[in-house]
Amino acid sequence: ILKGSIHPIKIRLKEEMNHAADRLKFELAAEYKSKLQLLETFQSKSLIVNPNITDIDIVTILPGEKISYVNFMKVEMGTIRVSETVLIKSKLQEKTNEILAYAVPTLQQKFNSHSATIISNFLFELPEINVIIPQIGDKKKLLNLSIKNALMFKKNHLRIKTKQQDDSNRTIRQLQKDLRLRSLPTVIECFDNSNIQGTYPTASMVYFKNGKPLKQQYRHYNIKTVIGPDDFSSMTEIIYRRYDRLLKEKKTIPDLIVVDGGKGQLSAACISLKKLNLYGKVPIIGIAKRLEEIYFPEDSIPIYLNKKSSTLKLLQFIRDEAHRFAITHHRNRRSNESIKSMLDNIPGIGTKNKTALLTRFKSLSQIRTASISTLTNTIGNKLGTRVHNYLNKKKDSG
Repeated sequence: ILKGSIHPIKIRLKEEMNHAADRLKFELAAEYKSKLQLLETFQSKSLIVNPNITDIDIVTILPGEKISYVNFMKVEMGTIRVSETVLIKSKLQEKTNEILAYAVPTLQQKFNSHSATIISNFLFELPEINVIIPQIGDKKKLLNLSIKNALMFKKNHLRIKTKQQDDSNRTIRQLQKDLRLRSLPTVIECFDNSNIQGTYPTASMVYFKNGKPLKQQYRHYNIKTVIGPDDFSSMTEIIYRRYDRLLKEKKTIPDLIVVDGGKGQLSAACISLKKLNLYGKVPIIGIAKRLEEIYFPEDSIPIYLNKKSSTLKLLQFIRDEAHRFAITHHRNRRSNESIKSMLDNIPGIGTKNKTALLTRFKSLSQIRTASISTLTNTIGNKLGTRVHNYLNKKKDSG
């Protein structure tokens, strides 16, 4: 009953009621009749349409240039069993019927629907599916209800999005005020170094716009000019490489540069800005981890922001994201180098084969546990078998 499968139970109750009446057990028949009436009352309250509309799906869409909202409803036994609205990112040239043709099979699979008839506000084509746009009657009411659900979802989504944007703008304005910046720090770039005892030195840059990370703009750096564990020289190198390239490509310089570290890291970054004639033209700060001090160029005394302030929370988030990104790249590079050194010991494995293995398997453990057939598909029968035997022999002897 709770799942909406009411019709079979009604049939059984009627059969039991008639059977009791045939045996002259009128009190028992009255009990079955009472249960049947209660069930019909329950059903009438849960029905949106008449009981004759069964096993049908309703899919409506509110199309947009970048985002479309799709509502899916599943009707069984005259009862709406499922109602869900999803947000789908739309391509500029993508047509509404193409979006529906993509979304509907996914939604039907998710909710285990096998309906061959779909009510919709747009026509689209799917194999063995009949799509209709009703104009009157209970099916039209279902269509309108689905559209209403999509509209409510869209309104709530836009409200939340607007609030988040307002909160972000408020934080950016507060950041400008707290750091005494001349312009709004819409674009912020933050840098961090990572090395273990000077091995495989790497660095990262994360990119934030309007207080939100844009991961497609993140950048990794392998340190090229520094030997040994020298974080200051590494910072000088990556700052120079980043903004020398932006200047040469005539791209926009950020509104604020943040370096993970205190006075030393900040001074190292400023060396490169001076070489590039950017010093004083773009604001730059350093944020030290231990006490969360904020350092400015040529000022030995840091400022301390309120621990609960939105400015500090944003800067911490940006700094931590840069650190996470740097650590991830460093680990990957260290892992790849260790794999390469291990593969170098296997006769016949050259640069091309090492690259193919790294691209396919990512880690030494995945190469070791891969089947011979998978390895041979990647680098050929002879070398694939040789790699498998070498690594597993190495494992067994260890």
